[in-house]
Amino acid sequence: MKLLLDECLDWRLRRELPGHEVKTVQEMGWRGIKNGRLLALAEREFQVFITADRNLSFQQNLSRFAIAVAVLKAKNIRLVHTRPLMSRVLAVLPSLKPGQLVIVTA
Repeated sequence: MKLLLDECLDWRLRRELPGHEVKTVQEMGWRGIKNGRLLALAEREFQVFITADRNLSFQQNLSRFAIAVAVLKAKNIRLVHTRPLMSRVLAVLPSLKPGQLVIVTA
C-alpha cells in the first residue's frame, strides 16, 4: 500500500510501516501545501494519508477524496509518542477505504 506521511510527522515513522511504500510530503515536494490541495494531490498516488492534524476532518469533506486518512492522536508529535501508534496503524490499514477517516490512539 502507498502511504503519505504529513510534514508534521517525523520521517523515521516510515521504518515502522514495513511492507508499505511510504513517502513524506517533503519528499514529494509538497511542503507548505494546504490540506485541501494536498489531499487532491495525494489521492492521485497514495491510498492513505497519515497525519497528526486533528482538525483535518473539520476543515475538509474527506468523503470527496479518493484517499483514506489516519489521524494520530498522541501526547504530541514527537517520535517517542507517535512511534508506538504505528502498530495500530498497521492493524487498520487493510480495512481503510477511500474517503474514510480513522483516529489512531494509544
